[in-house]
Amino acid sequence: MKIEPGKQKPDFELADDTGRIRSNAEFLGRGLVVYFYPKALTPGCTTEACDFRDSYGRFLAAGYEIVGVSPDPPGRLAEFRREHSLPFPLLSDPDHATAEAFGAWGIKKNYGREYMGIIRSTFVAAANGVIEHAWYNVRAKSHSDRVARDVIAGES
Repeated sequence: MKIEPGKQKPDFELADDTGRIRSNAEFLGRGLVVYFYPKALTPGCTTEACDFRDSYGRFLAAGYEIVGVSPDPPGRLAEFRREHSLPFPLLSDPDHATAEAFGAWGIKKNYGREYMGIIRSTFVAAANGVIEHAWYNVRAKSHSDRVARDVIAGES
């Protein structure tokens, strides 16, 4: 089920790329961009992560932290983060429970085949944890620019 703007951000407790458990509560009091991607170290996911990396300073200046979430294990996330100098945490959701809570897990279609997987999605929550924006089935390339335009005041 998709999560809509105006709803409270789902709770989560996930290991990050260092193995440290990160929770939803850690981000209360500041905005949070949560993006879900299918698999670290793949071309589309690398493009998306690097776009968010390149926009990271703008998000921080506007009061938003960024986290990326995928089913990958922490070791693979650490390699991904290190290889691409990603300044934000990557969270491991191996059982996809957090993706399900956000509505970012579901049926995907590829070359006529249907299967369950991560639906590339991005959510923006205000400092109080309320979802301000939700995008599903996004394109990896330049998506962070759209998020920045819609989220950061004064950008056009």
